[in-house]
Amino acid sequence: MKIERLLENPVVRRAPKAAEWIVARLQRIPAARRRIDAAFDEMLAPLRRELRPYDGEIPTHRTLPDAGRPKDEVLSHLDRMAEREKDRWFGGRVSGAVYHGGEAHAAFMSEVYRRFGQTNPLHPDVWPSLSKFEAEIVAMTADMLGAEAARAADPAADVCGTVTSGGTESILLAMKAYRDRARARGLRRVEIVVPETAHAAFDKAGAYFGIRVVKVPVGPDFRADPAAMARAITPRTVAMVGSAPSFPHGVIDPIEELSEIARANGIGFHTDACLGGFVLAFADAAGIDVPPFDFRLPGVTSMSIDTHKYGYAPKGTSVVLYRDRDLRHHQYFVATDWPGGLYFSPTLAGSRPGAPIAQCWATMLHMGREGYRDAARRILETGRRIREGIEAMDGLRVLGDPLWVIAFTSDEVDIYRVLERMTRRGWSLNGLHRPPCVHIAVTLRHVEPGVADAFLADLSACVEEVRREPPGDESLAPIYGMAATVPTRGLVAEILRRYVDLLYEP
Repeated sequence: MKIERLLENPVVRRAPKAAEWIVARLQRIPAARRRIDAAFDEMLAPLRRELRPYDGEIPTHRTLPDAGRPKDEVLSHLDRMAEREKDRWFGGRVSGAVYHGGEAHAAFMSEVYRRFGQTNPLHPDVWPSLSKFEAEIVAMTADMLGAEAARAADPAADVCGTVTSGGTESILLAMKAYRDRARARGLRRVEIVVPETAHAAFDKAGAYFGIRVVKVPVGPDFRADPAAMARAITPRTVAMVGSAPSFPHGVIDPIEELSEIARANGIGFHTDACLGGFVLAFADAAGIDVPPFDFRLPGVTSMSIDTHKYGYAPKGTSVVLYRDRDLRHHQYFVATDWPGGLYFSPTLAGSRPGAPIAQCWATMLHMGREGYRDAARRILETGRRIREGIEAMDGLRVLGDPLWVIAFTSDEVDIYRVLERMTRRGWSLNGLHRPPCVHIAVTLRHVEPGVADAFLADLSACVEEVRREPPGDESLAPIYGMAATVPTRGLVAEILRRYVDLLYEP
């Protein structure tokens, strides 16, 4: 019996917990395990080929070469791979991922890296420049996100933060800070309340730090439901979360209402602005009035915002901000009795690369407010064009009320087959589920002449292809479809683990 047929069994679909139990037991039987492994291998074979396009062209190294290879040879291999991959993202065919990508900007970043490639902020006595960079990155970001208004309304407010390696680390650290502050007050088991559209990094924080993540369904507009979020609060709740905007659908949660609920209940509120903070802060340049989502709201006690996305710094920097220093102190790690000496670490890592921090600082100075305003205007205008183009297509509909991260689905055609066809045409879009949909995150790559028109033309053609043609040899559509419909989350998790295994197979 094929595993797919088992999962399609009506009894199994009505009882997902029973299905999880059946699959777990089957995997303990050698013969069944082999059948399951074979099914996984068949499903993942096309992805394995896609992940290794250089096999047979560039040598595969499973051991160190006996003699080091000449620099020119190594650089030749790097050039070949970089040039081939650049064609895809530089032409604006990737959703998100590369947020600036301009040649002059990349050259500037390379110059900064050359000067700070050996630095490490673990040693501020050796590189005090990095301490300057980090402090000023935090200060400039805080100023952009309402720190002055917070101080004017409350003299005790002292918006502060740290630089991290990315949005996930920013979220992890904020949730750790809330947990540890609660522990210092005697609460051992803690919870956070999040909309179901909140980034998966909150789940990771829960898994890493023993925090129960209470997920609340969103409304029909895909925004967090304040009343439902309020009902989910318990005496163990230490923080609530809202997104500005959410990654899946690009919509902004009702941050003001949510943060007031948190404040009334004496708990923290975290605005996750990792994806869009640098756009929303300057949206007025495109004539868009964005409701407050930052420290101008007295209930907002922490924020995350990615400088390596629409802040246009290279990967990986982000900023986590707190309304006061006491909360930030709960983020830190200190060790006072280690034989190696007194040890402190503000973030998860000990040693950290200093070059990305220097690049972030240099980018923010080089862009300035006018640079960010102009970038936000162009992105939002392009986002509006793409949204209107999708809405005009027969068979597609946009989810929620997005500005530039635009999710769309269809009630007439298989949206995952549309995604597959777009992939064949060179587009790299994000497939999502619950509900099944696809999104494009508009970046500066997409504002270049002709890119938005090409996207809309290809999307329209792909929808028509799927409408009139039977399913073909598609590698992504079956996997996305299965992930969206299979009731056994454990099986989907196993697929993901095996996919990650593929990433590490030479």
